[in-house]
Amino acid sequence: MPTPKFNKFKQYFNRNKPSIQEIVREPTAGGIVFRHNKNGQVEILLIQDAKDRWTIPKGHIEDGETAQQTAKREIGEEAGLKKVEILGWLGKIHFRYRRIDKLVLMTTQIYLVKAKGDTNDIKKEDWMNDIGWFSFHDALDKIEYEDIGKLMLLAMKRIRQEKL
Repeated sequence: MPTPKFNKFKQYFNRNKPSIQEIVREPTAGGIVFRHNKNGQVEILLIQDAKDRWTIPKGHIEDGETAQQTAKREIGEEAGLKKVEILGWLGKIHFRYRRIDKLVLMTTQIYLVKAKGDTNDIKKEDWMNDIGWFSFHDALDKIEYEDIGKLMLLAMKRIRQEKL
C-alpha cells in the first residue's frame, strides 16, 4: 500500500498531459541588433518577453517573405527601429517546445543587424516587459538562451574584425 508521502511524490510525475498528436514546424527569423554609443562602444538591443526572459527581436516568417525581410520587419515591429541594415547571416538556432498536444519545432535564422538613425527611439510592444540597449557584456549576461549567446559572440567577433 503506497504511503501518503509516496502519493504526493508520484503526483509530480503523473500529470495528465494530452499526448502529442502533431509535430509543427515554425520557421522564424530575427537579428542581433547593434549600435555604437557616443563613446564608440558596441551596444546590443534586447527585449524582455512576457515571461521575463531577455532575448533578441524575432518572429514568424510570413508567406512570401524571405528570412531577411522577416528579421527587418520584426525588428521594426518589436523595437520601433525602421532604419536598419542587415550585414549578414550569423547562423540558425533550434527551439523545441510543447503547445498543448503539439510538438513545435522552431528554426530561427539570425542576422547581424546595424541600427541606424535615431537608435534611442525604441518602443516595446504591449506584450513585452521591457526593451533596452546593453553593453555587449551585459547583454551576454542577460540573454536567456545559450545558442543566442554563442551567436552574439560570433557577432561581436565580426563587428571587431570587419570594423562594422
